[in-house]
Amino acid sequence: MDVEGGLLPAAQSTARRTSSSWGLQKATLLLAYQSFGVVYGDLCISPVYVYKNTFSGKLRLHEEDEEILGVLSLVFWSLTLIPLLKYIILVLGADDNGEGGTFALYSLMCRRSRMGLLNNINLGSLSAYGQKEPREELKSSLTIKGFFEKHFPLRVVLLLFVLMGTSMVIGDGVFTPTMSVLSAVSGLRIKFPELHENYTVLLACFVLIGLFALQHYGTHRVGFLFAPILLAWLGCIGGIGIYNILKWNPSVIRALSPYYIYNFFRKAGRDGWSSLGGIVLCITGAEAMFADLGHFSKLSLRLGFTIVVYPCLVLAYMGEAAYLSEHREDLQSSFYKALPDRVFWPVLIIATLATVVGSQAIISATFSIISQCRALGCFPRIKVVHTSSQVHGQIYIPEVNWVLMFLCLAVTVGFRDTEMIGNAYGLAVILVMFATTCLMFLVITTVWNKNILLAGLFTVGFGSIELTYLSACLAKVPHGGWLPLLLSLITLLTMSTWHYGTKKKEEYELQNKVCLDRFLSLSSGIGLSRVPGVGFVYSSAVSGVPPMFAHFVTNFPAFHRVLIFVSIQTLTVPKVSPDERFLVGRVGPPANRLFRCVVRYGYKEGRWDHFNFENQLLMKVVEFLGMHQQEDGGEPGSSESGELSVIPASQQQVVVVDADTAPPPASCSGGSSSCEIDAAAGGVVSRRVRFEEPWGGAAAGRREAAGKNSGEVKTLMEERESGVSYMIGHTCVEAHEASPAVKKFAVNVVYGFLRRNSRRPAAELGIPHTSLVEVGMTYRV
Repeated sequence: MDVEGGLLPAAQSTARRTSSSWGLQKATLLLAYQSFGVVYGDLCISPVYVYKNTFSGKLRLHEEDEEILGVLSLVFWSLTLIPLLKYIILVLGADDNGEGGTFALYSLMCRRSRMGLLNNINLGSLSAYGQKEPREELKSSLTIKGFFEKHFPLRVVLLLFVLMGTSMVIGDGVFTPTMSVLSAVSGLRIKFPELHENYTVLLACFVLIGLFALQHYGTHRVGFLFAPILLAWLGCIGGIGIYNILKWNPSVIRALSPYYIYNFFRKAGRDGWSSLGGIVLCITGAEAMFADLGHFSKLSLRLGFTIVVYPCLVLAYMGEAAYLSEHREDLQSSFYKALPDRVFWPVLIIATLATVVGSQAIISATFSIISQCRALGCFPRIKVVHTSSQVHGQIYIPEVNWVLMFLCLAVTVGFRDTEMIGNAYGLAVILVMFATTCLMFLVITTVWNKNILLAGLFTVGFGSIELTYLSACLAKVPHGGWLPLLLSLITLLTMSTWHYGTKKKEEYELQNKVCLDRFLSLSSGIGLSRVPGVGFVYSSAVSGVPPMFAHFVTNFPAFHRVLIFVSIQTLTVPKVSPDERFLVGRVGPPANRLFRCVVRYGYKEGRWDHFNFENQLLMKVVEFLGMHQQEDGGEPGSSESGELSVIPASQQQVVVVDADTAPPPASCSGGSSSCEIDAAAGGVVSRRVRFEEPWGGAAAGRREAAGKNSGEVKTLMEERESGVSYMIGHTCVEAHEASPAVKKFAVNVVYGFLRRNSRRPAAELGIPHTSLVEVGMTYRV
């Protein structure tokens, strides 16, 4: 029996580990399957237009195959070095706790040093992020950090550089759908040469409208819907590539040697350099793999790319090159001309559907990056919808979706020509990649704490390749390349102005906050009245009394008997643990019944619905009172410290019942293990929530401490039943009269316009309109 008793737990443990391992593998394979419908589409649709755009300039084919083999060699090594080596193997390792993209790299640097300008409040107290600094940093790492920390203009330039890269990704979201869809539907003109260009443009517009109309279903559903399409597409181009290689020219496999790149430039010269603007299109979508990382996982992306995507793309490009070596007259339509007649129509249909999938990658990446910018105060307030409860990074932004659709339709109708769109597309793609390479230098040295020579090798190696492509793309600025620069400039100005105006507003509130002693003396001097109920005062201040509330009290000397100052902070981390989300403290003596609550979110997190959020806040105050009564020996009101305490996630059970069937309202009693809170706003009861106190099942000593604190808790619950109101500032930010003209234009005109046309703070916080109090103030910054 003893032997069996010892073996059984071990067997069960092994079974659990096996089950857990299989569950992890199953989840990874499922994410890898979904990634085909979201991440790789942009890369996979490139064979439709790469050769066409490469040979659309002065580059021509001669009797020998040097040009064809040279272009194929450039495509092969570009795919190998940039998407595979740089992104899949190296850059994916620079994730910000599962999140990717340009802003994720910047947030890593913000968190590890004072190189950034974004919100970094209370990061040191987060256990998940506060212990990741290396114990001994290299001298080069300390030198780089110190150099940026001592020179404020450098930190400004770094932020602008990050915003520039982000703007290019957003601009890329306009050109990817346009280029992909228009290239695919143009295949109809192979079978119908007399078909007018207007009909292909009209069909492309219908496809684009359908694509953006599907976005509200979310990445999860779109991924399942699109994945089979892209897998079928990869199977088609891979199989047709093998067919063309065997049928037309098996010797094209020689192009895998980099010698043919040297030979290509030796023969083609300047025309070969100019053709790089078309070859760069073969790596479009590589940045989207990194930006979409938050939707999936590193392992799932690496499996999908290395096992399926990369081999199929290489075969497709080799097959098309083999066909061109025997059919030089088909340069401008080589992809569709290389299709066997029997499979032309199925491949055309799949290609059109695959372009929709290809566009999905950059659209999802655009949503992710804009969400990060918005959370960190670099983009106007917009609505972010979380479309999956399992994968937290899957989101949908309605305003951005429809703006992208409008811009895509405008570019499709305005340009019509895939050559000009390709010029714009290539420039946007390569600028984003170069920005990522530069930021990776700082990440390798300051975050990974690696030798500066290793970081320099990474930057010089990949940066030289990207600068070569960039030089060719810049030469095409007059021929369509100006459009991504214009769109990116507008986006950059919007984000930088919003960030500047928001920072100035927060600085004003910090400089004009009222200290507690002055506020209490002011309150006693004006005959302050306390009215029944609970008041939530929302502001960005984490200490003192916000100027908005002091302004309100001086003009209307009354506020609620229980007052809670709430500050919601978005930190430069993707997610904050529920155990470390709330910091609660008392403001002034216990008799004043004033509290402060700082709520911390990561930049990738969604907010609770307001009803649950309100009850969570009240619960945290109750837990705070219980914790401090136990620490202070059960003496009510013995702690008047202004320090904030981290309130861990409680294990209470929340049950929602209808107001009609709910029992009469009950308040918390010291000896009870549960409370009921009415969801009332302004005295109107809509529903009731019953929650268990987190210390309800604790030891008798804790229950006794809670019992001694029953007076304050009971008062809090009674005031809650009297009603709740929410106070926020309705501020008008204006530049000071003595400010320069540029600052006045930025703050008064641009920032003012953005504030008036973005979501209202009350809608962002989910505050019910019937219980809202807005305090008007003018900030002169």
